[in-house]
Amino acid sequence: MKPTAPSLPHALPPVQAVQLRCADGRLLHASWQEPAGPVRALAVISPAMAVASGFYRGFAEWLAGRGYAVLSYDYRGIGRSLQGSVRQERAGLREWAKLDMAAALRAIEHRRQREQRAQGQPLGVLAIGHSFGGQAIGLAPGFEQLDAVLGVAAQAADWRFWAGVQKAKAALFFHALLPGLSHLFGHAPGWVLGGRAQDLPKAAALQWARWGRRRGYLFTDPAVQADLGYHRFTGPVHLWNISDDTLFGPGPAVDHLGQQFRSAALQRHTLDPRQLGLRAIGHFGMFRRELGAQIWPLLLAPVEQATPQLRERLLA
Repeated sequence: MKPTAPSLPHALPPVQAVQLRCADGRLLHASWQEPAGPVRALAVISPAMAVASGFYRGFAEWLAGRGYAVLSYDYRGIGRSLQGSVRQERAGLREWAKLDMAAALRAIEHRRQREQRAQGQPLGVLAIGHSFGGQAIGLAPGFEQLDAVLGVAAQAADWRFWAGVQKAKAALFFHALLPGLSHLFGHAPGWVLGGRAQDLPKAAALQWARWGRRRGYLFTDPAVQADLGYHRFTGPVHLWNISDDTLFGPGPAVDHLGQQFRSAALQRHTLDPRQLGLRAIGHFGMFRRELGAQIWPLLLAPVEQATPQLRERLLA
């Protein structure tokens, strides 16, 4: 596969398309966005539920402009990792975390080791997770090797954490709409997920619905108790919610995710669109290219300051 050219006229090298091999042999589409100069740090972007990695392209370019080598990837059944029809995909969310995220973390750790040998100095690795990409990171083997975690609208999606009308909508979504449409169509249509979401494989949708109905979300699911590693992470974890994101990421749901990182240096942040003179940001607006200059420095500055491995190279 040929490398794709960058979408903006700047000095960054082309995006390099690669494949990640998971522990079960499955191949995933992924790409590296390289900095124009020396690699000063590394970042891996884990997408939201059913969102293809291309949605984060502008953000990856901005990170590369700061000196990051950025790895983006598509979960199996999503984007360019879809093989055949979405109705044929049997993977659930547990596979996305334990196999797909784990493959991305292995790839970025291997890249870190190569760069450190070449440069003769340590490099930091930052994991950036949007929504599901942040909520499931503690299920992925090897995530303890990360230096810091940045969660953007990442939450424990138990419907009880919503309020008012949105609480009723969330309960209806997980109890009826999501499972019902999944059985009807053989997948969850992207339009029911909103924003930039694509069609969601049925097994993933039904697992999401089961977790959403559970008190405590995935963290109380007996089937994943042996996988939970959130409590072992000791580095900085910065979790953001957006004040007008009442549909997918209300503050209490983000707070509950934060409680799982019991050994981490946790910081919680809230972004109000009015702080930036904006009417709305929502669940997906944090990664819109046209808002990047206003939002992305705010996201990155606190976690970079809190992480010595990033601060010493990026902010020197």
